[in-house]
Amino acid sequence: MGAQLRVYKRRIRSVTATKKITKAMEMIAASRIVKAQRQVAASTPYASELTRAVTAVATGSNTKHALTTEVENPVRAAVLLVTSDRGLAGGYSSNAIKAADRLTERLRSEGKDVVTYIIGRKGVAYYGFRERPVVESWTGFTDSPTYADAKKVAGPLIEAVQLDTAEGGVDELHIVFTEFVSMMTQSPVEKRLLPLTLDKSEEDEEAAKGKILPLFDFEPSAEDVLDALLPRYVESRIYNALLQSAASEHAARRRAMKSATDNAGELIKSLSRLANAARQAEITQEISEIVGGSSALADANAGSD
Repeated sequence: MGAQLRVYKRRIRSVTATKKITKAMEMIAASRIVKAQRQVAASTPYASELTRAVTAVATGSNTKHALTTEVENPVRAAVLLVTSDRGLAGGYSSNAIKAADRLTERLRSEGKDVVTYIIGRKGVAYYGFRERPVVESWTGFTDSPTYADAKKVAGPLIEAVQLDTAEGGVDELHIVFTEFVSMMTQSPVEKRLLPLTLDKSEEDEEAAKGKILPLFDFEPSAEDVLDALLPRYVESRIYNALLQSAASEHAARRRAMKSATDNAGELIKSLSRLANAARQAEITQEISEIVGGSSALADANAGSD
């Protein structure tokens, strides 16, 4: 019984140490979520207005720009997958990878060749273990991305879109990331960045209300304006996706660490009950041995008399 009690006490100490670690990680993730949410809220209006500006230039002119014109028969598409550099975040990275796999299968079913770009060590490790080809990858900044990181990622993607497919270019650019909905909900989403989808629903709604739509003059030309705006559009969209993913990663890690902390607490309670039972059994056995020894001694003394 003594050996069993020592095993329980050793396991309780081990689980208690683990609980302290998971609790600390939970608190760190909770503190970082607030900053990440503020960055998302600050970057979203800029990305939205820049998208509207690019859309206005594209719809307000007859210019056929390579980054806004649909290819009649697209043959190659690029998918940018955003995962995390670290684990212990529940199903955060695996859900994004599954969404990217679904998108890849859909694009291939449409007859398109798919090339993959990855952000985050988890995605790189997943594709590397399965020996899947990756054109380029970036790591080391998923939990705290900056605009410089987004610009570094956007450069090769924009070059790939501008190249002809015969030279290794792509006709479409898609991004898969985890959208931060709330502290409890983070949803993997996929969006097409290029060619830009020109949504005229807002203009049609304003025209129906009798509003006068704005007219634009472009200097030096609409094509030059698009050349200047579209790289900024891709950078801002990738930056916003990185911030959304960072906030989602922190929220997922906080939830996972809270669950781990709660499970550790329940395990400690269970082990404490087992240790108490083992200690009580040991005490009972010792008392039984004392009583038995005392009875045997009394019988021996009675026999000698």
